[in-house]
Amino acid sequence: MNPKTERRIALISVHGDPAIEIGKEEAGGQNVYVRNVGEALAQLGWQVDMYTRRVSPAQEEIVQHLPNCRTIRFSAGRLEFIPRDKLFGVLPEFIEKFLKFQQENSLSYDLVHTNYWLSSWVGMELKKAINCKQVHTYHSLGAVKYATIDNIPAIATKRLEVERQVLETAERIVATSPQEKAHMRQLVSTKGNIDIIPCGTDIRRFGSVDRETARDALGIDADAKLVLYVGRFDPRKGIETLVRALSRSKFYGDERLKLIIGGGSVPGRSDGIERDRIENIVNELGLRECTTFAGRLSQDILPTYYAAADVCVVPSHYEPFGLVAIEAMASGTPVVASDVGGLQFTVVPGETGLLAPPQDVPAFTTAIDRILINPEWRAKLGEAAKIRVQKKFSWDGVANQLSELYTQLIQASVVSKESVPALLSK
Repeated sequence: MNPKTERRIALISVHGDPAIEIGKEEAGGQNVYVRNVGEALAQLGWQVDMYTRRVSPAQEEIVQHLPNCRTIRFSAGRLEFIPRDKLFGVLPEFIEKFLKFQQENSLSYDLVHTNYWLSSWVGMELKKAINCKQVHTYHSLGAVKYATIDNIPAIATKRLEVERQVLETAERIVATSPQEKAHMRQLVSTKGNIDIIPCGTDIRRFGSVDRETARDALGIDADAKLVLYVGRFDPRKGIETLVRALSRSKFYGDERLKLIIGGGSVPGRSDGIERDRIENIVNELGLRECTTFAGRLSQDILPTYYAAADVCVVPSHYEPFGLVAIEAMASGTPVVASDVGGLQFTVVPGETGLLAPPQDVPAFTTAIDRILINPEWRAKLGEAAKIRVQKKFSWDGVANQLSELYTQLIQASVVSKESVPALLSK
């Protein structure tokens, strides 16, 4: 192995830009994962290049995060936002740009870590071109997603085929929870090598603000019953379930009840359309007075919102992991979440929060009310939640596990390459 390249890693996230502001359309858990993993790996001594797609002339082509960690953007297809289900056709151009950039800058990668199915296809093609190893994180499984929506996109068949292929050919798949691994085995393929390495959160950032200070900063009364949602406006995120649950709450009509919905939206795009739909439901149910649409919450202010809340609700129809849940828990706030996917791993019912069947409005009402009614129990749940995250879900711990995995795979590759001449000489 070339000593200059043995600690260089390429993280590929075609549609999830690690350098973009979190909360914008197509900016969510995957962006947070790639950015934080990249920076934490850099702190461990890796040279980290994170590759993504450029969507605007205003975007810088290279964003330097740390001396040895950067985001590199390629123009592939029209220089504008393209929904992920329409992106497959630009991937060959993305690969061409990658190979050209690598050659022009004398870069060499023994291993690429791909994120989401689009990037997995890129990774599989790069394996042929540069003979690298591939680690892959799904972030979302097509087989699970398509079971929860009515309008199946035209790209579905290709996605399912690629997701099976990468599971069977990548040197290692990283599942973020035991539940996600089980879904891979049940719905994708029984072949392939899977490790479980969870997502993480910044335990220095989340949990840095106490409840009283947070409420003072946001102008929220000490006796308010504050329910928080954080995430994209997407029907699969289940915001409608939360809103309808609060319309049945014991606190409905009580001036202490407050709902904050945090998340960005772009007028005319899918998330803007969903925000309009949710606002209409809020108005119809008589919740307008107690509901605040806070817009995109920056990473600087987000810990304050989590700390101020009595409960954070994650009502997604499905989540392979659910970063919002551990961010809230790290902030000492209990979580009510859908009993699906990775949320079954992050939230411990009765210990750090409660789980409810997805889209089950009465069950969410009951769970939320149980926490709002009992402040002492709420505080106990929040403290246990914070301890759980500190022990299991720090980015430093995640990066250490990934670093060990990368090193193991690269060293195995070197041993394999070195053994070939030896065998031929016998």
